[in-house]
Amino acid sequence: MTDNRNLILAVALSIAVVFGWQYFIAGPRLDQTKREQAAATAANTPAATTAAGTTPAAGTTTPATGAPTQVVGTGDMTREAALAATPRVPVETPSVSGSINLKGGRLDDLRLKGYRETVNPNSPTIILLSPSGAPNGYFAEFGWVGAAAGTTVPGPDTIWTAPADAKLTPDTPVTLTYDNGAGLTFKRIISIDPSFMFTVRDDVTNATGQPVSLSPYGRVARLGEPTVAGYYILHEGLIGWMGDQHLQEITYAKIKKEGPQSFADVASGWLGITDKYWATAIVPRDRTPFTAHFSHVDTGQGLYQTDFQGAPIQVAAGGTATTENLVFAGAKQVSIIDGYRDDLKIEHFDLLIDWGMFWFFTKPLFYVIDYFYKLFGNFGVAILLVTVLVKAIFFPLANKSYKSMSAMKKVQPEMAAIRERFADDKVKQQQALMELYKKEKINPLAGCWPVLIQIPVFFSLYKVIFITIEMRHAPFFGWIHDLSAPDPTNIFTLFGMIPWSPPHLLMLGIWPIIMGITMFVQMRLNPAPADPAQQAIFTWMPVIFTFMLGSFPAGLVIYWSWNNTLSIAQQYVIMRRQGVDVNLLGNIMETFKKKPKPGSQPATAVATTGGAAKPAATSRPANANKPGPKSGPGKPTKAKT
Repeated sequence: MTDNRNLILAVALSIAVVFGWQYFIAGPRLDQTKREQAAATAANTPAATTAAGTTPAAGTTTPATGAPTQVVGTGDMTREAALAATPRVPVETPSVSGSINLKGGRLDDLRLKGYRETVNPNSPTIILLSPSGAPNGYFAEFGWVGAAAGTTVPGPDTIWTAPADAKLTPDTPVTLTYDNGAGLTFKRIISIDPSFMFTVRDDVTNATGQPVSLSPYGRVARLGEPTVAGYYILHEGLIGWMGDQHLQEITYAKIKKEGPQSFADVASGWLGITDKYWATAIVPRDRTPFTAHFSHVDTGQGLYQTDFQGAPIQVAAGGTATTENLVFAGAKQVSIIDGYRDDLKIEHFDLLIDWGMFWFFTKPLFYVIDYFYKLFGNFGVAILLVTVLVKAIFFPLANKSYKSMSAMKKVQPEMAAIRERFADDKVKQQQALMELYKKEKINPLAGCWPVLIQIPVFFSLYKVIFITIEMRHAPFFGWIHDLSAPDPTNIFTLFGMIPWSPPHLLMLGIWPIIMGITMFVQMRLNPAPADPAQQAIFTWMPVIFTFMLGSFPAGLVIYWSWNNTLSIAQQYVIMRRQGVDVNLLGNIMETFKKKPKPGSQPATAVATTGGAAKPAATSRPANANKPGPKSGPGKPTKAKT
């Protein structure tokens, strides 16, 4: 079994991939349906009420920051009814459409124009923000806290005033005003860029004759727990960069279980709620320390919130104080997120996209794919070109590996002779094999390098395809309309001819089958090992991986198929140059040849000449050179007759 150690290690690594997929990916998927049902039930459950049957009072605040956690509405209205229930200012840009709610002056109505729910171009556009009275309410809000008792400040129930025919566009900011009738006048100026960034500037003018101390707050609130993908490689939930306390990622389940979490004296950062492809985040711009707070309020429907409270601002009598915040609400496009990080100096804003702990590998890989996409206009073609590039980068290492594997094939007869000579002494057998390896300059573990190289590239590419919105609904050719989704064809439905939905295990499209064939051919470049257990692994591994990759994103399966194809060509050429007889067709035919039953005598076991039985010639390995081996140390001598 020593001569096949490289195969065993490669199989072990492959098995690790399989079970890793089952544990970290497939397992959580099994619970997704239950989560969706639970989320749907929560979304339709009225919010909890007080003993008097009313919703929580306006101005209810979190203990740590003072930011409101008021739940306005129960989510039992339709989205259209909730929008019509309050006065609004329309929002229209090349990227988004929606409206500003004048009740609370909040951003709670936003659609993303460039993104649709499905690959169908006529499907509805993505809804990001919704009013609190509608199902799945989701909004961003700002206000003031900390005023003296009896001083009215704008909050969730405040009705702001806007100019007639006001409309928020990249060229026309909107100014909202509110006068508390007691000497304080509040002005809110909202502007937006052509993409997804709002700027909210709040001014307060003090005409009370006395100094006033106020603290600004902002919050992103979500009613009801959304359906999440449930993958360990992707964070969905509450998120924020907390300065010296670094990145904080808290899932919906964790915040419910562990309770509120606070982060004091944050010098600079941002906070919000993220989905797989979309996010809403607030960026305080006053350059003064603030306190951030992540919380969950159990109201039946459930309220998830990230909020901050800034340092108190002293507004002198007759004076005006100003605070400014940014609100990102949109798609997590890499170029846009990176642009905001650099142009607006938002610290680590690129971490809003979950590049993972190996970001130094996944992010550059995305940039290379995106570069080729911009050249050729197809992400599938870009993936194929990146595969060639990766092959070129690792060519010296893979080339050395394949040469060592070819050398192993050339000395198979000598290895067989050593095993036969020292059949009863495993120690001497190992020593003789090591001497042979040393003499022929062979590394028996070299065959593992191609697998080791492929695994990190494979998982990094999987991460890129899975998390980046650029890959969402990105077509390839033919029937692949979304590289981030599994191949939509299925052999078990005769590719759509049979109207039924097979179980998850039987997701077996055309590209996974192509991948399985290429893997099978690559493994047949080498003859099957003599050990029956290894033969079984050798035979069934392509089948196992074919079914496993059936539910992977199509872009990843295309990558693996193309990588296998390039590896086959590379290994074939190297083996031929090394003088190895590559009997690929014979190895494939051998796989399907009926094996003799244990104990039965092969038909060629004896040859008769003149009635006398003679032993048949000993068969040599399929890839051995045609001339017989020369005699020498460790080599069998031809028996004389």
